[in-house]
Amino acid sequence: LEISSLSENDILVLRLDLTDRSSHEAATNRVLKHFGKIDILVNNGGRSQRSLFVDTNLDVYNAIIELNYLGTISLTKYVLNHMIQRKKGKIVTVSSVMGIMGAPLATGYCASKHALQGFFNSLRTELTDYPEISIIQICPGPVQSQIIQNVFTENLAKSLENSGDQSHKMPTDRCARLTLVSVANDVKEAWISDHPYLAVCYLWQYAPTWAWWLMNRMGKRRIQNFKSGI
Repeated sequence: LEISSLSENDILVLRLDLTDRSSHEAATNRVLKHFGKIDILVNNGGRSQRSLFVDTNLDVYNAIIELNYLGTISLTKYVLNHMIQRKKGKIVTVSSVMGIMGAPLATGYCASKHALQGFFNSLRTELTDYPEISIIQICPGPVQSQIIQNVFTENLAKSLENSGDQSHKMPTDRCARLTLVSVANDVKEAWISDHPYLAVCYLWQYAPTWAWWLMNRMGKRRIQNFKSGI
């Protein structure tokens, strides 16, 4: 409000729990009642993971899928109904580079992001009669945020003890700017990352045998560091 021409009526903040799917229709209707339309939905809720599969309780995987995947498509469903009526809109989903590759210590997180990639790629093909409804997937690499402090571990009651140094990751404002550029230009899928992570994405896409070799080497080191508390 201080730096723009917006008024109080131009802003509506609603508390929302992605895992409470019964509340999503009412939340969508509140937004529609206030603004009269929804131009853009940005799906940006989720939690990552730091744990080995052999040590992780299955209820952790259930919670990851409930939040990252089912919660996202639930909210999308109600908003999309409105966009189909208008024949216009943008649905932007923050996936991850982990949605196009695999990585140790994040089996559940990778699974949820792969699920989002498959879902929205399929949904896009169902909307060919609505060319002005854009399905946009943003796949960030490591970004400076609070996501590492809030990851799932091997059980739901345990939090991560050491989040490590985050300075090597992409600054948050750069990731946000590149996301906005992608949305403005209707980019179907954007990989937003610094090297060497971006290079690994291309390797995974075009030279998967080399990618497996590299990921196995990197993964072994990553697991050793994790077990050592680094």
